[in-house]
Amino acid sequence: MTWALLALAAWGYARAAARVPGFPRARRACFAGGLVALAVALVSPVATYSDALFWVHMVQHLLVTLVAAPLVVLGAPVALGLRAARPRIRARAARAARVPALSHPVVTWSALPAVLWATHFSSFYDRALESAPLHALEHAVYLGAALLFWWPVAGADPGARRIPHAARVAYVALALPAQSFLGLALYSASDVLYRHYDTLARSWGPSPADDQRLAALVMWLGGDPLLVGALMGAAVAWMRHDERVAARLDRRAARRDVRARD
Repeated sequence: MTWALLALAAWGYARAAARVPGFPRARRACFAGGLVALAVALVSPVATYSDALFWVHMVQHLLVTLVAAPLVVLGAPVALGLRAARPRIRARAARAARVPALSHPVVTWSALPAVLWATHFSSFYDRALESAPLHALEHAVYLGAALLFWWPVAGADPGARRIPHAARVAYVALALPAQSFLGLALYSASDVLYRHYDTLARSWGPSPADDQRLAALVMWLGGDPLLVGALMGAAVAWMRHDERVAARLDRRAARRDVRARD
């Protein structure tokens, strides 16, 4: 099923891109990279061993939320789909995309931390490890919350709230403590939090307690650099935006000087 969904997404995106001449290659590469990251997370040995080792499960979740999701959003699939669609469909979809409450930065920012904290410190996480449908639902919720989180940062699709570049930098920076504190909470837990890993008959690898601490380190020391990378990307985009604005103002000033001399 996962392979089919990934193939369908790739086919739909490629078909839409073929109908929109000049659609940026960088956008296409980002979307393709996002699908590859999802494939690594969900249908590779990472997925196979995630049921046996918590730290591998954490790698899986980081791939979904901090690698695949931002790349998919940077691919601007909604914008591409609208440009490739017929005018009537485009108008209807554009109206449907206008959901002010959903696109508010407070809502989009809160979605991912809320989902991560709620699932890691409830029975849902353990139950999902024992149930394939719940596990699939968990991945869908993680991906959806992550797409919502990265939506205004990329600002590439219609419906996303246009926040200033300085606010985008602050938006990503505020996610760092939420990520770090969750990793610290997992690392500091005195007991094994998930019965699935504690009772798993496994004669190899770290003990359940060590596995949990390793998973916390993966979240902390693996997730934070990814967020810092995104933070640097937002800062670079901000500087480039300011350079373009300055160049545009310089051109306007030059034209005014030419008209004044004439």
